[in-house]
Amino acid sequence: MQAIHQPLHRQNQSEQRSSQTPGPNRGKKPDFRAMVQNKEMQSALGSGLLMLIAWGTAPYFGTLSIMLYIVAYAVGGWTKAKEGIETLVKNRDLDVNLLMIAASLGAAAIGYWNEGAMLIFIFALSGALESYATERSHKDISSLLALKPETALRIEDGQMNLVAIDDLQPGDLLLVKPGELIPADGVVYRGSSFINQSSITGESLPVDKVAGDEVYAGTVNGEGALYVEVTKSAEGSVFGKIIKLVEEAQAEVPDSQRFMERFEGIYARIVVGVTLLVIAGTPLLLGWTWNEAFYKAMVFLVVASPCALVSSIMPVMLSAMSSSARRGILFKGGAHMENIARTRVVAFDKTGTLTMGTPQVTDIITAEHVDRTQLLAAVAAIENISMHPLARAIVDQANKENITLQEAEHVQALTGWGIEGTVNDVIWSIGKTNGLESMQSSEWNDVRSRLEGEGKTVSVVMADGELVGLIAMRDTVRPQAAAAVRKLEAMGVKVAMLTGDRVRSASVIARETGVSMVYADLLPGDKVKQVQMLRKQYGPVLMVGDGVNDAPALAAATVGMGMGLSGSGTALEVADAVLMNDNIEEIAWVIGQARRAQRTVKQNMFFAITVILALIAGNFLQDVALPLGVVGHEGSTILVILNGLRLLR
Repeated sequence: MQAIHQPLHRQNQSEQRSSQTPGPNRGKKPDFRAMVQNKEMQSALGSGLLMLIAWGTAPYFGTLSIMLYIVAYAVGGWTKAKEGIETLVKNRDLDVNLLMIAASLGAAAIGYWNEGAMLIFIFALSGALESYATERSHKDISSLLALKPETALRIEDGQMNLVAIDDLQPGDLLLVKPGELIPADGVVYRGSSFINQSSITGESLPVDKVAGDEVYAGTVNGEGALYVEVTKSAEGSVFGKIIKLVEEAQAEVPDSQRFMERFEGIYARIVVGVTLLVIAGTPLLLGWTWNEAFYKAMVFLVVASPCALVSSIMPVMLSAMSSSARRGILFKGGAHMENIARTRVVAFDKTGTLTMGTPQVTDIITAEHVDRTQLLAAVAAIENISMHPLARAIVDQANKENITLQEAEHVQALTGWGIEGTVNDVIWSIGKTNGLESMQSSEWNDVRSRLEGEGKTVSVVMADGELVGLIAMRDTVRPQAAAAVRKLEAMGVKVAMLTGDRVRSASVIARETGVSMVYADLLPGDKVKQVQMLRKQYGPVLMVGDGVNDAPALAAATVGMGMGLSGSGTALEVADAVLMNDNIEEIAWVIGQARRAQRTVKQNMFFAITVILALIAGNFLQDVALPLGVVGHEGSTILVILNGLRLLR
């Protein structure tokens, strides 16, 4: 017997590059030019400039100075005043915007024009920074929308017609000229080129594409013309899925932010109540003058306002979501970013997640008198008419070895076993190894047992009824799988594998990837039960999957993460986050980023509460000056927001 072992570790170029090179925009710092172009920032800076001019002219032109201060108030405070009044009228609630405007006007009423203007300026500046964080996050998440192609050049009856993207159907043949956007998901029918697909997968380098390779809508063709056969409609494309994710991501806020918004209304009422009590009560109870009481009340109104506390959460979450989006991880809302930080177990589906999801030939074992190339050519010729994944793996192997496929005759499926046909007057059959024991060939049985022990699927090959070879195939492990598992375990996160495959196959993949907890032979309902058990035993679970059968488990997990490129529409529908580049090594990074965001929120809240309490105590015990109160309170707000913006990097 001639044993030929050929491990085939063919790997998609995009997988290879995404694991080795950083994606675009990583480590990107805040864009100060874009920050200045923000309308709120322009209003804030304009207010600050007018304040400085008014302060400079005050000793010489008192009336002009007051007029400039009024304009500064209007420029910097109009938007916030409008928001505060709308909240008061529509929701019958108080918010921090109205408190700040009231404090500014109160300061002006007792002659502290510059302090009131400074309060407006710094408050507007902090609001502009928060607005920039929101704008930047939405821009990073939805920047792909600008790449959406509108038309395509479809080939019909030898003619080229310009049609709308929505009119494309699977099977249409398109011409994509050099430099143009790929109009739809599809397969290269003819031609070769390189594609810049960083917008979809996050790869920094262009990827070479030839006939048979997949291409994605919204990616940019290089220097060669491509004929592309459409495989998905506009709604079903990767691009279409991204658009839906963006819409969901911009509509949801974290639970902590919802709580903060409710707290803000209650707290604002308390602040207003105490302010009125200080104005009306202290002259009667403590003997303060009206001017002294009003001054103390204005300082209290400034320093007690929860600006920094309110800004402790959303800028942080938006920055974390933005940096994640640049690495190809889209969240459907800040709540899921918040939840993923608590992850204690990551549960992977096996096929298509830890593995590539497509079987490949690993071993071809032939009898001594049989030529290996002849066997592969004959079997591939027969399997060429089948769309079964194992059949396609054999045909792909023959194509890879540049073997010319001959015409097979009398091809027929053998129900429950395999397929057979005639090539060069020889009847070739390939199918399951059932019945191999009855052939009384211990040598063949030993080889089969060894291959199956390695987690491979083995098919037997017969020629005119004689056993002439074995072909072994196996789903290949993703290049990043082992590194991804190591990184997660180094963070203290347990890793589990949930699969419907047999225990033996699952165990082999587990050994190669380093997964310690393996649950095999699971139906979709069993996966749900297993996720629930893991949540009960260890805590929050992140489930990662790509198929329809993973959808129930994704929904049952604390956070469900779908595979963006290879994932099914159903899996992406129920997922809370999507790994657009299918690089599972990024999962450890995003958990770390979410934990960093959680720590930053706690830091911000502790700092904000400490500053508020210190300034309130100082106001009543040490006579804090209004300017110091303004700088201390609003300065803390800016520091809190800037601390959140650090997560953009």
